[in-house]
This record gives sequence, C-alpha cells and structure tokens, in this order.
Amino acid sequence: MSGGIEAAGELATGALLGRAVEPRAGEGHGAAGGDGHGLCLNCGTALIGSHCHNCGQAGHVHRSLSAIGHDILHGVFHFEGKLWRTLPMLAWRPGELTRRYIAGERARFVSPMAIFLFSVFAMFAVFSWVGISAPTELNAGNMKPFAAIDYARKDTQAKLDKAQRKLAAATDEEDKAEYRERIADAQQGLAGLDKAAQSLGGGHLDGTAAQAHTGWHALDHGIEKWQKNPALMMYKLQSASYKFSWLLIPLSVPFLWALFFWKRQYKLYDHAVFVTYSITFMSLFYILVAIVAAAGLGGGWLAVAALALPFVHVTRQLQQAYQLGWFSAFMRAWVLTFFITWILAIFVLILVALGLFG
Repeated sequence: MSGGIEAAGELATGALLGRAVEPRAGEGHGAAGGDGHGLCLNCGTALIGSHCHNCGQAGHVHRSLSAIGHDILHGVFHFEGKLWRTLPMLAWRPGELTRRYIAGERARFVSPMAIFLFSVFAMFAVFSWVGISAPTELNAGNMKPFAAIDYARKDTQAKLDKAQRKLAAATDEEDKAEYRERIADAQQGLAGLDKAAQSLGGGHLDGTAAQAHTGWHALDHGIEKWQKNPALMMYKLQSASYKFSWLLIPLSVPFLWALFFWKRQYKLYDHAVFVTYSITFMSLFYILVAIVAAAGLGGGWLAVAALALPFVHVTRQLQQAYQLGWFSAFMRAWVLTFFITWILAIFVLILVALGLFG
C-alpha cells in the first residue's frame, strides 16, 4: 500500500515539475468567453478580455480546494492536451518530432525537458510500484553482526583514548579517579566486544582492519560508509540516479556530436533535443516493460523486445532527425549504442562519487 502511495506521489511530482518548465506559447489559457473587466490580480494591467494581455493570467482565479485538485489532475493527465499529440510522434516518428520542435513548432508539442521530467519520475514511480528497487540484503552471513561490533569497538576505543588524555592532564585526585574508572569501563567493554567477535568465529576484532588508508580523508570516509552499510548506500545510489538523471543529457551530447561534427548545420542544441526525447522514450518504454512483466505477461519475447526495440527506435530517430539513409542511420546507431555504455559508466561513477563524498 505504501509503495503504491509513494508511486502515485512520484508520478504527480513528475507531472507538476514537467508542467512547471513547459512553456505556454501558443496554448489556450482557459475557458473561452466572458470578457474580463477590472484589473489583473497579478500585474495590475487593465483587462480587455478573459486573460491579461500583459502577463497571461486568467481574469478570474479560483480560491478553493477543488482548484488545487484540478491543477494536480491537469498536470498529470493533460499538459494542456499537448502530451497526447507528442506521445504518438515520440513513439513512431521520433526524428520528425525532433526536427519539428527544433524548427520552431513549440506550442504543438510538449517540450523535451518537460516530458523528460515527467517520464523519469513516472519510471521510478512505476518501478517502485512493481517492486524494482535496490537490494536491501547485501550483507551475507555474519557481516552485519561484525559491522555492529566493529562500530561499537571504534566508539569504545575513542572513549578510552579521550579518558586517557583527560587523565594525563588532570590535577585533581577526584577527577583522576573518575577518569581511571572510565578507562577501566572502556577496557572492559573492549574485552567484551573482542569476546563477542570470537564467538562469531572471527577471532580478535581489529578496529583498524576495516579502515581504508588511501591518504585522502574524504575518500576513506566514503569507503568506510560503503563497508558499514552497503544496502543503505545502494538505496541512496538509486535515489540519486533519478534526481541526477538530467546529467545523462550533457553527458550524451558530446558523443552524439562526434557522429556529426563535420555537419555544421546541426548545433549542440539540436543534439540536446534529440538526446532528451530519446531518453524520454526509453523511460516510457521501460515503464511499459515493467508493467507487462509485473502482470505476468512477459517471457522470452519481452526480453528480446526490451533489447531490440530501443535500438530500432534510435535508428529510426537518427534517420528521420538527421535525414540519413537507413544504412548510415543503422551504422551510427551501432556506434551510439557503444557510446551509451560509456555514458552509463560515467553516470554511475558520478553517482558513486556523490555517495562517497556526500
């Protein structure tokens, strides 16, 4: 139940974020009819119609809970109706969609970044709903007890060191007695922890054995975090993967540019639009794959489709967007597929680095 609620929340968040970055140029702004009068409540301009000609705000604004509900539903399902014009093009004629958007047809289709945000949040929402998530049991056998003992031993050792320093600096006999008592307690605690480690079959537990010593404190601390709780770090890695999914766009653009660098008519902006729409399709496609698999309708054909259709889509988008022959598009698609492995590897390395140093 909680997974379904979380998935619905992610979906609504993605839709509203997409709506937030979606330009309104050329869109309708509300119900027709009913000329406005008075002043715009947003900018103070005199109204000469149902909407302000200066800032575009509606002359009549709602102040009710139902209006909030309408905004959420509108963001999730409508995108001002443009989503339903964009999705068929994205699926069947992605290259034409790319070319038309670059050429200036902005009001007809959802912008690349808006639909990208929607699709990424929707993908992780559906993955959460169907149970696709980072593994939570990465520690085998006695690793969890050893990790707990190791943590407790380091904490006790730190208390022992502190008490010894305090004892060396103390001048009052009462203070010295208190610090000697703390030292005795800490030493007893260390002996008990070593005994617990021996009972697990690990012998004497060396509190420094698990520490990394690269000479870079931040890196050592990050490695130690992965060693202590790999499941938690995997969960953080998964969470970061969609929060920083936008990094895939700037990472991909140079590789796509390398396939057309001698064709000066194509700008970096054009490649960015291509990449954003392409990643959006992949996100939506794997949403469909996850739902079909969760419904028990999958099989060998689903695995083949999950691997083959993205390649076919990329080939088709290259052929249409850059007006290539089929053979040229096919060969570039193969090279781009090879590049994608590099892009994903760089992306994962960035996420791991964020986990290590964050």
